[in-house]
Amino acid sequence: MSMPKVGVSACIVGQEVRFDGGHKRSGFVDGPLRDIFDLRPLCPELGMGMGTPRPTIRLREIGETVRLMDDKNGIDHTDAMEAFNQRAIPALANLSGYIVCAKSPSCGMERVRILNEGQTGSRRDGRGLFTEALMNAYPLLPVEEDGRLNDPLLRENFITRVYVYHGLQALIASQPSEQQLLDFHRRHKLLLLAHHQTTYRELGRYVAGTRELPMETRLSRYSHQLMTALAKPASRRNHTNVLQHIGGYFKREMDRSERQHLHETILAYRAGELPLMAPLVLLQNLLKRYPKPYIQEQQYLSPHPQHLALRYHL
Repeated sequence: MSMPKVGVSACIVGQEVRFDGGHKRSGFVDGPLRDIFDLRPLCPELGMGMGTPRPTIRLREIGETVRLMDDKNGIDHTDAMEAFNQRAIPALANLSGYIVCAKSPSCGMERVRILNEGQTGSRRDGRGLFTEALMNAYPLLPVEEDGRLNDPLLRENFITRVYVYHGLQALIASQPSEQQLLDFHRRHKLLLLAHHQTTYRELGRYVAGTRELPMETRLSRYSHQLMTALAKPASRRNHTNVLQHIGGYFKREMDRSERQHLHETILAYRAGELPLMAPLVLLQNLLKRYPKPYIQEQQYLSPHPQHLALRYHL
């Protein structure tokens, strides 16, 4: 499969496009992620016609709307941003994820400052106008802010979602057969179980029980439910359930001491005493000794490149 294409605010990869002529380079995004993703930089503020350096722009309430304002010079850039969004966003349909710059009035994903109309106060529940339009156009697209990627849980979850969404895009583009859809679902079952047990059960029934519906309809609902379930990071409790589920496949091969060691390691992970990789390594060693085709094909065991070591911090 090809490398996932991931959009990124240009300043995050070191391009000097910020209002002050500087950048906001992320060593992680412009380092390890550049090795696994085909990064596509974009600066909406340059795209809509502003230069660099440039006056500060902010979100401000005017009446019942939120506008993108250069208050110092009395210029409203909202229409220019909306025109840029209409030009640029349709061309981003092939992206498998997007990393945006936090707090930006164009790119921020959450808690962006919005001044009140009289500029006497503000609230922090806004979203940058470009990112808002992007997320409305592609509601299943994994989107994350650069700063939030410093959180190991959010980092691992975002990268997992990018790879799953990339796989979904390839599946849909292939105009899949019934068997191809079943195969895709089978490979992702344990990953889904780790994130949302209810959706795990519902999607299994949906895939098996809707063969009379058009494939396009099935893929649309399947994609929505899968990506919605994965949007929330997996909990220790759910990971523990999946680990114990996998361990059950080896109960006949393991002797008593091995079963006890695996059991204690899984419980130590659940208690926060060991990282997720501790029980996973034990299970992967068991797989080498006692191959189980269904378990070996599960995306849960390797949802992203191993060299990133993302699960050593979970």
